Amino acid sequence: MNFDFTEEQLMIQQTAKDFALAEIAPTAVERDKNAEFPTEIVKKLGELGFMGMMVSPEYDGAGMDTVSYVLAMIELSKVDASVGVIMSVNNSLVCYGLQKYGSDYLKEKYLKPLARGEKLGAFALSEPEAGSDATHQMTSAVKEGDHWVINGIKNWISNGQSADYFLVTTQTDSEKRHKGVTAFLIEKGTPGFDHGVKEDKLGIKSSDTCSLTFTNCKVPEENIIWEVGKGFNFAMETLNGGRIGIAAQAVGIAEGALDAALKYAKERKAFGTEIINHQAIQIKLADMAINTQAAKLITLQAAAAKDTGKKHVKESAMAKSLASKVAVENALEAIQIHGGYGYVREYIVERFLRDAKVTEIYEGTTEIQKMVIARELAKE
Repeated sequence: MNFDFTEEQLMIQQTAKDFALAEIAPTAVERDKNAEFPTEIVKKLGELGFMGMMVSPEYDGAGMDTVSYVLAMIELSKVDASVGVIMSVNNSLVCYGLQKYGSDYLKEKYLKPLARGEKLGAFALSEPEAGSDATHQMTSAVKEGDHWVINGIKNWISNGQSADYFLVTTQTDSEKRHKGVTAFLIEKGTPGFDHGVKEDKLGIKSSDTCSLTFTNCKVPEENIIWEVGKGFNFAMETLNGGRIGIAAQAVGIAEGALDAALKYAKERKAFGTEIINHQAIQIKLADMAINTQAAKLITLQAAAAKDTGKKHVKESAMAKSLASKVAVENALEAIQIHGGYGYVREYIVERFLRDAKVTEIYEGTTEIQKMVIARELAKE
């Protein structure tokens, strides 16, 4: 396997790093404190082509590969994981899902502005009674003439308040369970569609998360994604790529925690020398570096498999499972290395821990990832 990046990939990585330091870092602490959505930052990411990185130029996307996307996600998430998840949802779930499964009409009308970063997307699968068990969809869609009438509730929706377009799964034939699920694209402002209050979360506070409600919401037939009864397949296929995005986000958090811990260890003195000279700290830093590199490599491997058209279900699940675990562990160790300073907002490592935890939960919990991995192993 060739581990060398192309000139273009390195350029994208550097561009993302420069943007993160210049545009994201200065406001990250305040936005986290105030739970403020990074509207202007997202707009600038769109101008860079980062909101539709893997979308074909035919649909106004940047036409980049998944490896480039992972490298950019890592650099942004290293500075602010909230920005990382906003970008991940729009790229991995919304744009990818529309490009692969949307009709020409949906691509022309909705994918193009999403890829340009002029509009923002959200992916609505989870419900109060359908989290890990995504087959148990209660949001219903009933056909009436040339429209479908949707009723129900979705929750834990990233970009829920700020998005313009929503990919929403519904139950169109309850007797068929997962084979009776259908996905629709629904525009913000459609009568009968509303969102709840922003959730007060532990981490990624600059990213908005809320519930969605549908009350006799009429959606035209042409807004069906793929076809009737294919909504569950659509969601599962799309999530395979989404897990790569979250894995990259987790790697970014892990790298950020390692960088902060290393910097502090070189500056902080105890017992007459910098604490990096103490063996206990050296072991922690070494373990953090080893685990971060392992998580990064397995994430890039999943990205490369996707780019070459190979099946990547197991690889994506492995990447998300490992990277999210490493993100949490690195954040904990970074706090430990900082001692008391790691427990206060003045130092950013406490934010890394708060941001890291959700990577073990959303887009499939760690437990679900391991079930997916085991099922794939059984097929070999």
